[in-house]
Amino acid sequence: MAITAKENYLRMLKGEIPDHIPSNAFEDMNGRFNEELLTPASAPDGPIVTKLGVTYVGSAELNNGALPAPGKNLLGEDISNWRDVIHIPDMSGFDWEKYYTDKIKDIDRTTKCLTVGGGDYFLTLVSFMGFENLLLNMYENPDEIMAMLEYVSQYYMLVLKQSVYYVKPDIISIMDDDAGDKAPFFSAEMYKKFFKPYHKMHTDIAKEIGAPVARHDCGLCECFIPDWVDIGINSWNPAQVQNDLVGIKKRFGNKLAIAGGWDNGKYDKLTDMDEYRAALENYVDTFAPGGGFVYSAMTGWSNQDGLTQQRRDMIKDVYFNYAYNWYKTH
Repeated sequence: MAITAKENYLRMLKGEIPDHIPSNAFEDMNGRFNEELLTPASAPDGPIVTKLGVTYVGSAELNNGALPAPGKNLLGEDISNWRDVIHIPDMSGFDWEKYYTDKIKDIDRTTKCLTVGGGDYFLTLVSFMGFENLLLNMYENPDEIMAMLEYVSQYYMLVLKQSVYYVKPDIISIMDDDAGDKAPFFSAEMYKKFFKPYHKMHTDIAKEIGAPVARHDCGLCECFIPDWVDIGINSWNPAQVQNDLVGIKKRFGNKLAIAGGWDNGKYDKLTDMDEYRAALENYVDTFAPGGGFVYSAMTGWSNQDGLTQQRRDMIKDVYFNYAYNWYKTH
């Protein structure tokens, strides 16, 4: 009997060889709801003030992705008064059951994966004091940074535990962008010291309920991967190509699924569609063996050479006619 896309995806995340290569773009398996208690992913309708007091805004130029409002850092350069400024909300009278029941009541759990998230400790502290100030204070005032993380984690763990109890998620995600295009923002040693203990609190909850953990991290972040695998992270997106993806695949196999790995910056320069197809097939052949792969090819939004739609059509064709049944044909 054929399994659902949801079952197939979860099988892959748990380290098994799936029935077919999953794709978030071409399989309707993700049940989404808007989590209003955590950091917003987008802000298309104007400013959003979080429960921790941070104002986020979006812009059309950035596809309305939510970013801390410029000039509105809560702390500034001096973090000595953070206890007077940063306050986790009092949730003692909050109706958690109604909140989450209303959020997920129309989602078909038989075919849709539900994910609960959080864990953006680095980016949360960035939102409090700005990027440069945070990095400086990680060196100059590490005890205060640790105290702030411990305080913030009380709220994030409260939300995680309540969402796990009422949503009963299939997947737990951690999103915390801590690397740029050319380098991580701090060392692996500093990750171990400041952020790994709190990410582990999330993965420990996931282990308790038997849910796989998906990690979002852009940029050149490969130095953190051994620690991710150590605490039980199962999947990584977008797995950008400045990382040694072939080496990572060889080292960790299906312990860490690569949900990405496509170099659209490189391949969008191809104008020969036969070459483009060959690149897509090579992409599949590189990362599919042994499982732990999500087909994530995409093309950019620019249509300067008039070939964007052809690339999109080719990506879809290769998925269904080459990648989908790869484990049956190879």
